[in-house]
Amino acid sequence: MFMHLYYELVTLPSNNAATLHSVCLQNVNNATSAANVLKIESCGSTALTMSHQTGIKANEQLAKVFGKAKNGKIRVIKVSIENEQLSCSATADVKKDWERDYDKLLGPLFEENVPCYLLYRLDTKIPLGHGWLLISWTPDTASIRQKMVYASTKATLKTEFGTAYITEELHATTMEETTLEGYKKHKREFAAPAPLTTREEEIQELRKTEVRTDISTDTRHQTLGGVSCPLSDATRAAVEDLLRGNYDYLQFRISLEEERIHVSNAAKVPLSELPKQVPEDHARYHLFLFKHTHEGDYLESFVFIYSMPGYACSVRERMMYSSCKAPFLDQLAALGVDVTKKLEIDSGNELTEEFLQDELHPKKILHRPAFAKPKGPPNRGAKRLTRPTNDDEV
Repeated sequence: MFMHLYYELVTLPSNNAATLHSVCLQNVNNATSAANVLKIESCGSTALTMSHQTGIKANEQLAKVFGKAKNGKIRVIKVSIENEQLSCSATADVKKDWERDYDKLLGPLFEENVPCYLLYRLDTKIPLGHGWLLISWTPDTASIRQKMVYASTKATLKTEFGTAYITEELHATTMEETTLEGYKKHKREFAAPAPLTTREEEIQELRKTEVRTDISTDTRHQTLGGVSCPLSDATRAAVEDLLRGNYDYLQFRISLEEERIHVSNAAKVPLSELPKQVPEDHARYHLFLFKHTHEGDYLESFVFIYSMPGYACSVRERMMYSSCKAPFLDQLAALGVDVTKKLEIDSGNELTEEFLQDELHPKKILHRPAFAKPKGPPNRGAKRLTRPTNDDEV
């Protein structure tokens, strides 16, 4: 006697007591049974299913229908289990697009108390042809035996038809779930994030409000987003002239009364005269077009310089220039200025050609010297291995 075993753990309503049923359907030579079933029902438990295949295969007629369906002309194939075989109950050809055909062609094929499979051809393209939707219709009013047999034969049906063609699956137990609206609702629920428990929701809220404390030598934490001061019309015009090549140097100042950025100097300044442009008693922003050569290539690079002459400035001035720097750089980028390097200096004497070259093109150390291990003490003697004596062990 050839036996197949199927286990399923089903959740009962909370007001029912937990019961244990063992149902064994004998698989004999007649066609009265397709599988041996062991069904365990428990109250308030999680669904757990372990199944073995029933051995039911597609008959010759259904195999031919599956072969014809690959040409794309068939829209629906209804498959039922009859006489221990998967057989074709009905088919329908493509009429219009898949949405307009859905309810019109699928609706008449569902029987209220009889399970079945329906393969519905979608209009989406896959490398093998068209994608198919597999609908497993298992009404709540069907018998337990029918539910078990159809559940354990589903994998065989997918293999017979071709698993690669089935792009979506839908398990329906009520007539509302078989409609187009029910299918779209299933898609929305499937795409939605998984529900969270109360504890998971609390952890998620804590993570949103927690303060990151991962601090190391490589991390930077900005405590203030910056203060964005508007640019004057003359400043915008000077930046546009700089991009057109009329100038190669611009100097900007912040009016503490207006809280607006003005251009204080616009000229063509050679590199040798650049240190003289940096004031010694006030902070300033500078934008300089550094024309130079590197490894035989001629380059023109915009260098942004933030000069702050120490404590010669007031506290408010130092705070304003420090807070407005990042937003000002964003405004320059929006105007089309591609800043290659940002520098901060205390004095204009630092602005030499060698300094700018080193900042723009740091020197690479190709040959690192090997670590020289220092020699030990000259009179330390040879290494000796001592074994513990019996007295030491005691």
